[in-house]
Amino acid sequence: MTYAKGSAVITGASRNIGAAIALRLASDGFPVAINYYSEQEKSDAQQVREEISATGGKAEIYQCDVSKSAEIEKMFASVTADLGAPSVLVNNAATSVASAITFREIDERAWDEVSDTNLKGVFLCCKAFDKYSVPGSYRSIVNISSIRVSIGMEGNSHYTAAKAALIGFGRVLARELGSSEIRVNAILPGAITTPDQAAYGDVAALHKMILDSQSLKRLGMPVDIANLVSFLVSADASFITGQSILCDGGWAFQ
Repeated sequence: MTYAKGSAVITGASRNIGAAIALRLASDGFPVAINYYSEQEKSDAQQVREEISATGGKAEIYQCDVSKSAEIEKMFASVTADLGAPSVLVNNAATSVASAITFREIDERAWDEVSDTNLKGVFLCCKAFDKYSVPGSYRSIVNISSIRVSIGMEGNSHYTAAKAALIGFGRVLARELGSSEIRVNAILPGAITTPDQAAYGDVAALHKMILDSQSLKRLGMPVDIANLVSFLVSADASFITGQSILCDGGWAFQ
């Protein structure tokens, strides 16, 4: 197997964890495709691209709703034309749920909205990656799951169900795609500090709860997830596939 650095496609890469992953993979030498969802996120995506360009990296931005197969097909075709065939896919895009809505309160529409992006979107992106990536190159898929899967946190069962499904889906893909030298792994981030945490209420109280729960007494940052992605898509991880890895400061244990 040759070690070829094709492009890296990161979904939901305009901000927070996705942006940190884009910046890290660019520094690792990958041409980076920065996916974003809405026009409101375009300026953030452009800023990530500018940061990469300023350090000599190569990146382009692509608007795409990952729950729409036609949009995904268009994005992967454009990435291949602009940056070269992808060798890395990081499925980070997700519909997050800041509330703690209970199972009894979730209606069918809310369930479908979350699962369409968080699960179907990953399936569709993996299908496109399998089509457009180059056989014989070093290829890797990383799916971003959630610590909620391990700790069974109350509320938002639609979000947790979709994130749990990524682990089972990834294990099957690891079996089915292994003979094609495509590795598939999942990361389960813990509580990662971003500006969006304010949506969960009192930030100071939230941070206290997190630090009381973790073995390591510091807050997780987007770069912590980016560093693990960098390792998983590298040659150093060439014998690792089908795994789900917690990156949570020692909150949950598998």
